[in-house]
Amino acid sequence: MVQGELFTLPELDRKKTQAAVEAALDKYRVYKTVTFDEKEASTTAGYSDMPRSYTGTTTDQTAQIAIHNVDGPAHRRAYCERIERIVKRLHPKERLLIESRYMQSAYVMDFTVYNHVFAPPISWGTYNKLRRNAFYQLALALDIAVEKGK
Repeated sequence: MVQGELFTLPELDRKKTQAAVEAALDKYRVYKTVTFDEKEASTTAGYSDMPRSYTGTTTDQTAQIAIHNVDGPAHRRAYCERIERIVKRLHPKERLLIESRYMQSAYVMDFTVYNHVFAPPISWGTYNKLRRNAFYQLALALDIAVEKGK
């Protein structure tokens, strides 16, 4: 950085960035609500009339299934913990907005949040300002911000 040059925050493409943040929060909600289905190894033999030829590859079905069963839940847990850590660093009003609108139920609407979750209720304009600021911070922290012109 050249001396005297100020650091400026990037100007984001609001719609694309909002879509990316909402997708990340939807993924979080799915990971938290949908159970992980473990795979099981096939115990029945499979026979074929086709003679097998050497393909030069070996497979270990049991190892692949074990890796899937261990890495899948670990990946989900790490993703959810990362989202939760980032959301906890937001301003309390922004955190309340994100947690109640995007991290709990898929059927909570904006109207419900700004009229019934906030006490006292806030206006639509204030709600949008809080959400815009929260999304900006989340996008930068999650490294999913979409800059204008890109």
